[in-house]
Amino acid sequence: MKLSNRHAVLGRTALSAAVILAGTMAMADPFETLGQFDGRIGASGPDRGPIAAGTEAQISGSGFASDQPVTLRQSGENLTDEPLTTDAEGNLSTTVAIPERAEPGLYPVVVEMGGDAPHATIFDLKVVKVLGEIGADQYDVNSATTVRNPYQVAVTDEAIYVTGAVGRPPVSESALAKLDPATLEVLAEVSPPDAPAREDGSDGGVFAVYGVGVAEEVGQVWVTNTRQNTVAVYATEDLSLIKQFEPGVVGHPRDAVAHDGKVYVSATFEPLVHVFDTETLEELEPIELASSRRGQVFTAASLSLAAEAGKLFVSSLRTDEVAVIDLATDTQSGGFTVENSVDTIGLAANSAGTRLYTVAQGNDAVTIIDARTGETVNQVNVGANPLNAAVEPTSGNVFIALREVDAVAVISPEGEVLANLQIGSTPNHLAVDGSGGVYVVNKSGGEDDPTANQVSHITPVN
Repeated sequence: MKLSNRHAVLGRTALSAAVILAGTMAMADPFETLGQFDGRIGASGPDRGPIAAGTEAQISGSGFASDQPVTLRQSGENLTDEPLTTDAEGNLSTTVAIPERAEPGLYPVVVEMGGDAPHATIFDLKVVKVLGEIGADQYDVNSATTVRNPYQVAVTDEAIYVTGAVGRPPVSESALAKLDPATLEVLAEVSPPDAPAREDGSDGGVFAVYGVGVAEEVGQVWVTNTRQNTVAVYATEDLSLIKQFEPGVVGHPRDAVAHDGKVYVSATFEPLVHVFDTETLEELEPIELASSRRGQVFTAASLSLAAEAGKLFVSSLRTDEVAVIDLATDTQSGGFTVENSVDTIGLAANSAGTRLYTVAQGNDAVTIIDARTGETVNQVNVGANPLNAAVEPTSGNVFIALREVDAVAVISPEGEVLANLQIGSTPNHLAVDGSGGVYVVNKSGGEDDPTANQVSHITPVN
């Protein structure tokens, strides 16, 4: 099997629908037969986990024609000795050995289909970097059980706040918890109120809480109700509800960041950051974001505040770029692309606004950027599916949640891997503690998972 990492050329194609007929698989003259494929095909590692060099990838597909011949190619070479044949239901299953020499990254695999429905498509096979445990003796980890399916965590000097929501709409179980930052003891916990019925009249569940930000100076905890496209405000003291905004205020809100009497909320997949006044609890004029990629639309995801610089950075998930907001004017003051980064979602800026770190779930790239010029300083790979990051202000080290390998990686400001800490299943979000460490929340690997639903405090050993 020959693998060559060409994702920078072929982009992020996960299931491209191009009519590509090759060699003996073509069953008709060119442009004589229209091809179509509405099925799915992809690859995973053992137990549906990540694919590492030296292991086998499980290839699974559905939606093919019955008894259809299929050839898999990578860099022009067949991945199996003989063409495969789908079963009577149009399903496909096989394994492919990944060589030890394969570098981490994306490898486009061409799927050629013959028979009476000739067609071809491409999917990306991702080989992940495996670090193993590194630097465990350099950090202490103190963990406690918290709300089910914790999503985000926010930190103040007095408390930490954790959101959690279980399942898909209608979500019936959700909680906002306030914890003691030293002991992780629960100080208060509330469930959000019932949400109105959905448009079809079915149960709307509750106003489940996901993103969280704290406006400490006015005693407010702001949460995003992603399923109802809105936000809510709770009291820091006892988590009593101050205001529940009506559904539809913010499209699929993700993050909430408080700064100088305002709260900024990202509208996922839209070119907007919504702005709210913490005194009046009214929405202000939203900030419109323009893409730095020609002809593209900015699709907001994560927010990161650089308080000293008076800047807010916003990642764009579908166009792999960053927008810069000037908080003095609440307008976009710049933006830049993040090259060789696929599905750029999380980002973290240092407080001075000079250095920015983005993480990409698509190809596991952590990109270090000079935030003043937009130039890439370094790009590193620390493991499968990095989701969120946080910059520790004293050391400048960056903590990265790696969902697929149940770990938190720590890198230096320049990208040297300092630690890789096993932290529990599917770590989701982090927040710095102001004393050299971070808090991280992780979800669950199943009903019998002993590390499920945790909040952990990671601190450096003195």
